[in-house]
Amino acid sequence: MNNKLQRYIILAASLCLIIFGLYRGEYKIVFKKAVNICLECIGIG
Repeated sequence: MNNKLQRYIILAASLCLIIFGLYRGEYKIVFKKAVNICLECIGIG
């Protein structure tokens, strides 16, 4: 398979999965976990 074609296939699959995650609201969960981890690291939470 052509190397350039592989890149485009992976890019298209990545974009589809990102859009699917945004549609499901996964960014809210990820952001909430990231905030909790940051607050624990600096000792506030």
